[in-house]
Amino acid sequence: MPSRTIQKVITTVSFTRCWKKVRPELAALLVAACVLLTGGLGAPTPARAEGPPEITQLKVERTEEGVYLTAAIKFDLPPAVEDALLKGIPMYFVADADLLRDRWYWYDRKVATASRHMRLAFQPLTRRWRLNVSPTPITNAGLGVTLNQSYESLPDAMGAIQRISRWKIAEASEMDPDVRHNIEFQFRLDVSQLPRPFQIGAVGQADWNIAVARNQRLIWETAK
Repeated sequence: MPSRTIQKVITTVSFTRCWKKVRPELAALLVAACVLLTGGLGAPTPARAEGPPEITQLKVERTEEGVYLTAAIKFDLPPAVEDALLKGIPMYFVADADLLRDRWYWYDRKVATASRHMRLAFQPLTRRWRLNVSPTPITNAGLGVTLNQSYESLPDAMGAIQRISRWKIAEASEMDPDVRHNIEFQFRLDVSQLPRPFQIGAVGQADWNIAVARNQRLIWETAK
């Protein structure tokens, strides 16, 4: 009996000492991630009607200046993602476009590729939403060369993310209008850029799986 009592005390003290070594801010982030990823605490929020993401428009036009893509993506922002945004966690969205040239004897040849990285963050002091857009990944080390825009509301900011207008994806010289081409377009929420606890917790969670893709034959449209 005495030996068992001593063992219990030693185990408790060891656990307490280890827990005290955890940085307070890291512990708070872990707790916040668990709460957000599981839908929060307290009374459940009424479910919103959410359909799968879909690409409602996709067209490509070729001018003397280059090849431009216009697209529209439709989806509802899941409650867990919206809650994380309101609590100060930036969200990263990525659009990728690949132009492929038909080859009957082998796989299609990729002739051009482009990426559009978007970082959305809530500014608590101004109650505004800031959107950064860049052709390269936006990291915490710095925003680099980006286009910045502020919005009064989340729907306005999401509208800018879901609507891509005349995005230059290639030079005109890279395309031959007399040869058939395909375009592969993808849009997704980039979970890999979230804080580590969110990345781990987001695995298998439907709320964090925002992704859509389309491959279609190009029908050239001339800009007016």
